[in-house]
Amino acid sequence: MTPQAGKWTVAISIAFGSIMATIDTSIVNVALPAIRGELGASLQEITWISTAYMIAMVLIMPLTGFLGSFFGQKRVYLASLILFTLGSVLCGTARSLEMLVLWRVLQGIGGGALQPTQQAILRQTFPPEEQGMAMALFSMVIMVGPAVGPVLGGWITDNASWPWIFYVNLPVGILGIYLTWRNVHEPADVLAANRERAEVMRKNLDIAGLVLMTVFIAAMMYVFEEGASEDWFESTKIQIATFIAVVGGAAWVIRELTATAPVVDLRLFKDPTFASGTVIGSIVFAMLMGAMLLLPVFTQELMHFTATQSGIVLIPRTIAMMIASPFVGRLYNRVSPAILVAFGIIVTGLGSWMMADTTLMTSSHDLILPLSVSGVGFAFLFVPLTTAALSHVPRHQMAGAAGVNSFVRQIGASIGLSVFATLFTRYSSEASAGIAPAITSLRPEVAAQFISAKAAMLARGFSPDAAEVLAVKSMAGRAALQGTVIGFEKTFILQTIAILAVMPLLIFLRVKRVSGEKAHVELSVE
Repeated sequence: MTPQAGKWTVAISIAFGSIMATIDTSIVNVALPAIRGELGASLQEITWISTAYMIAMVLIMPLTGFLGSFFGQKRVYLASLILFTLGSVLCGTARSLEMLVLWRVLQGIGGGALQPTQQAILRQTFPPEEQGMAMALFSMVIMVGPAVGPVLGGWITDNASWPWIFYVNLPVGILGIYLTWRNVHEPADVLAANRERAEVMRKNLDIAGLVLMTVFIAAMMYVFEEGASEDWFESTKIQIATFIAVVGGAAWVIRELTATAPVVDLRLFKDPTFASGTVIGSIVFAMLMGAMLLLPVFTQELMHFTATQSGIVLIPRTIAMMIASPFVGRLYNRVSPAILVAFGIIVTGLGSWMMADTTLMTSSHDLILPLSVSGVGFAFLFVPLTTAALSHVPRHQMAGAAGVNSFVRQIGASIGLSVFATLFTRYSSEASAGIAPAITSLRPEVAAQFISAKAAMLARGFSPDAAEVLAVKSMAGRAALQGTVIGFEKTFILQTIAILAVMPLLIFLRVKRVSGEKAHVELSVE
């Protein structure tokens, strides 16, 4: 088999796991009402299906390098894929909330290492001059999930039953396991370096670092996932979790920087390129996740789309990103990453500004252009940032660096979701409260709408008193609806300003080019 066929075979083989993991972050949310009804869970309890998965997944991400040193990257990837697939099947069989949350934890443990390990394998497979293309592939894979998940979840829930959102992973998982086992083999230099590192780790096992990391991540993710529903720091539980996260996080960082063989190598941040690429990527990802949250909320709650229809509306953004990503991957070796990211920031900001014009009169066709613009911007952001962050990392440290990079990026995503959800709610409430005093019968246009609403209720057979009460509620509902539209507009304008504010940080994003460098040792295929 030719080298060209080899690297593409490896790329396809390891794509299935990451696709499933990213799809599962969004596919379940669509089915939550059906799951809640069947399991008899409260609204507060049912959120733990998503929260448990996210906590488990984020907990494993930074451990990718540690696990890879002990067991090898291929074994870690295969074990993760097996755990994820097994967890999916067990989730489908769950008939109580407790068991479903338990199996979602198992799923999250399996899913946490899939993205970083895929990223590391791709970096070790493709030669240096094609690293941009490798990360373009990675970007396309992990961005498919948020787009496909809601559509697939809605279609399955509407046409079958909720367990099938988990069972659908079984054939894909089995195929991914077979292709990975058959095609992926670790380079000899990476294996040798991992054996040496594992020997040092065995003699200096960082148990304290592992415990502190677990406490820190669990507490932090609880704050991000449950903060909005608990009214943030008005809740004693959130206050306690925040204190634990801050103290535990500080203790963990100190421990990892002083340990002989840290479970997570935070010394990677001494490399300015890794540090700048990872931090900027986290900030940008926070903005992107905020954008991906707002539109589904708007289309479902205000435009009354089904979950499936809402997911379909988002497809132009994914298609645009998938078309642009290979192009950006090819540009990476010719254009400075900072210039590519700067262009992506401008285009993404333009897309957010266009989205701010969305109103109740906007149709799904009107959203195609702003979503497509945003998709192109996403490609110019994600591909160069991911590629540049790992550009100076030695091959044998690639899995650990990818794990830390994915971990920080996911933290950024959680922060973005929490912040923008909170701001959207606040802006909407403030706008509704501001509009309410203007709805008075002293204004002729309001009086005319009230009379019209009351007449409609009387025509439906309601008594005069009931018709008047319903007409008042209808007018209040219109105020709340218009307030939500204003909240949506203000949030997207803020997001435009926030994404443009990232621009000055690009001065730190510097990558040393190595022209004419050949690949070291590629992952081979039989």
